Amino acid sequence: MENVKEIVKTIEKRLNGIHIGVMDGESEPVLLISADYPGVWLEHVYDSLMYARLYEGNEHIAENTVRLFIKHQTPEGQLPALVAKNGSKSYNQIQECVSFARLAYDIYSLRKDKAFLREIYNACSRWDEWLCRNRMTLGKGLIEQFVGFDTGHDNSSRADGLTYRGNYRVNGAGMNASVFPPDEKTAPLIAVDMNCNLYASRRALARMARELGCEESAKVWESKAREIKNRLFEYCLDRDDAFFYDLNKDMTKRKYLSCTVFHLFMERVLDPTEDKALIDEIYDRHINNEKEFKTPYPYPSMAICDKGWRLNSAFNCWSYFSQGLIALRATLWMDEYGYSSDLDRLCEIWLKAWTKCYDKVKLGQELHPITGEPSKASEWYSSCMLFYIYSARRLHII
Repeated sequence: MENVKEIVKTIEKRLNGIHIGVMDGESEPVLLISADYPGVWLEHVYDSLMYARLYEGNEHIAENTVRLFIKHQTPEGQLPALVAKNGSKSYNQIQECVSFARLAYDIYSLRKDKAFLREIYNACSRWDEWLCRNRMTLGKGLIEQFVGFDTGHDNSSRADGLTYRGNYRVNGAGMNASVFPPDEKTAPLIAVDMNCNLYASRRALARMARELGCEESAKVWESKAREIKNRLFEYCLDRDDAFFYDLNKDMTKRKYLSCTVFHLFMERVLDPTEDKALIDEIYDRHINNEKEFKTPYPYPSMAICDKGWRLNSAFNCWSYFSQGLIALRATLWMDEYGYSSDLDRLCEIWLKAWTKCYDKVKLGQELHPITGEPSKASEWYSSCMLFYIYSARRLHII
């Protein structure tokens, strides 16, 4: 395991020397993603929290990352999907992927700065309002996907049938995510993962409100969160399949066995007490099934038995590869649901895979779920580097 220790040292030098940096037009350092992704995506806020947890004394990096998105929140309440290193921002898609409010609250919990808490509470309340105002067009009380990139699952078979598998562009220019493409025939879709995020955000807002002494507001947020859970169960759960599916606009289910299933756990939609039987069934039938998600190099972005498990792109394909983001986000839920030994296994497999291919591709975005071969997507990818360090520590190698 000497190779692991040396690789960790190299990662640490790279994180501190290259990835911790100040963006153009900004004054405070944040954690940047990679050379291929020069900036910070909203879905990568968890990277900065993981970095702060791994390296005590860097809580300010995580707080700065949250404040970066709040600074560029629009007057209407929309958070940018991306703040690039050159100072540009993208408001073309949602791409939240992990509840921003939940992560912001977890980052607040590192230092308990009440001024920061008030700041994130106000910003996340406005983001909730924006989503409800602009992304609940079907009247079902669930937010909707307009374009492929909304879910962050690039090149996924989940987006089959959408006119805009990326984002909505007119004459090459991206349109604001509030704009529904007028020539779109398939969307809006109700996306399970996007609503899991909304559920977690409302639970986090309840915790924030309670900590700020606003008990009545906390109860309102808890009630709103429960509404999202109830509707997810009503519309998206197929009890025969023990799976939650995205929905077409006519409320028919889009039956892809997608990695969206992890979001039910990651965002705590499934309660270990009230939903225990369903949790066990989903985990045993799907996640821990060698014909679906328990591949030699877990966890694929689409179950390998699914019709949608196909290579739609040579890299950055969220209907095929096992993604570094999925692995890193496993640390958000597997211990809490009692699957610690499976998380140990995941850590061991990813650690060995990236150590083995280190001379070929250095800590990139994704692995082939069967062979463990990396794609050529984004070397020195922050999520993979952080999961590598986390795994080495968890397994007591460093």
